[in-house]
Amino acid sequence: MYTDARHERGLQLAQRGHIVKQADGWQVLSQSGNGHYLVRIDPPPSCTCPDFELRQRPCKHIYAVEQRVTWDTALDGSQTITTTEIKTVKITYKQNWPAYNAAQAEEKDRFVVLLDALCHLLDQPVQTNGRPRLLLADMVFACVYKVYVGFSSRRFMSDLREAQAQEHIHTAAHFNSVSRYLADPALTETFSKLVTLSSLPLKGIENNFAVDSSGFSTCRFVRWFNKKYGREIDNREWVKVHLMCGVDTKIVTSVDVSGWAANDTPYFVPLLERTAKYYQVKEVSADKAYLSNKNLEAVAKLGAMSFIPFKINTVVPTDNSIWAEMYHFFMYQYFGQFLLSERWPHEPSSSKVKLPNLPVQEDNSCDSSRVYWLPSAISRGPSGSFSAIS
Repeated sequence: MYTDARHERGLQLAQRGHIVKQADGWQVLSQSGNGHYLVRIDPPPSCTCPDFELRQRPCKHIYAVEQRVTWDTALDGSQTITTTEIKTVKITYKQNWPAYNAAQAEEKDRFVVLLDALCHLLDQPVQTNGRPRLLLADMVFACVYKVYVGFSSRRFMSDLREAQAQEHIHTAAHFNSVSRYLADPALTETFSKLVTLSSLPLKGIENNFAVDSSGFSTCRFVRWFNKKYGREIDNREWVKVHLMCGVDTKIVTSVDVSGWAANDTPYFVPLLERTAKYYQVKEVSADKAYLSNKNLEAVAKLGAMSFIPFKINTVVPTDNSIWAEMYHFFMYQYFGQFLLSERWPHEPSSSKVKLPNLPVQEDNSCDSSRVYWLPSAISRGPSGSFSAIS
């Protein structure tokens, strides 16, 4: 394990490739991708980059070439150069088709049973006057089940009557009532609480969490004038879902819903507080959209570690705050590389959670524009249905 920062960056350059042997040396692509440098490894080694010209000591480009070339000195004093080619191999996994088929065939039956048990945790609001209301548990069941089935309100009625026959609900409400409850903003908090409750069976084995947002498109279109391109643009309107999920179990522990133009940062602390109410939080990972002193302090108060990358234009702090501590940890200990190699080995196709890759540029700043896709817990289970409804 290298302790020198230039060794680390040289290893990154070697793993990325773009090192070409030429007659007068080795051509190495700069880490920013904006140019090439010529490296000579014949003693003494040299490089045409500004870092070597200033220090006259080995730079990251020299270390990168050394990673690609192994020197074997024979007994007679001759030298042999062995070039190691780095290839990217795609890992594939076999599908257990019998287990997959059984899970898919039984999913709907198990879903309604779990949904029934979850909805029975809801208390019926007290009513003092007026027309008797429908049971809240029945309507929440109907709303979630409709979204899961994916049919229109009218075609969904046969599924709802079947659920009534199986005694999952007391009354099969009219399809207009189901649509009205779906459009009621007052139920958003109820759905959000049910998401958290549905995750509690796994609270004993989950301590590391990730935060991000995802979008759900609607059938409405919006139009706006794009000043950058000087023309009108139209697209589907969509809602934004902010969620916290477990790294190991992929379960959603808390969720919030906002408009498509909402910023991510203000939703970090509410998601964290709701999760910390039931879970012991040790690590929280997020992308740079959630970077703020308030968010870092909220994680620190829980005795947990926050892994949030800093932006390339962040001013170097000089105080002893948590902001300064995390800045130096991020910039000089490269925790992001540890996260990418250790924390996130799996990647389901439904993933919407992102974490920046952290290549260091020529000016020693971090470029977090390139991202890796990480696992989320949005799925065809109870948690995924609730978040979609909200």
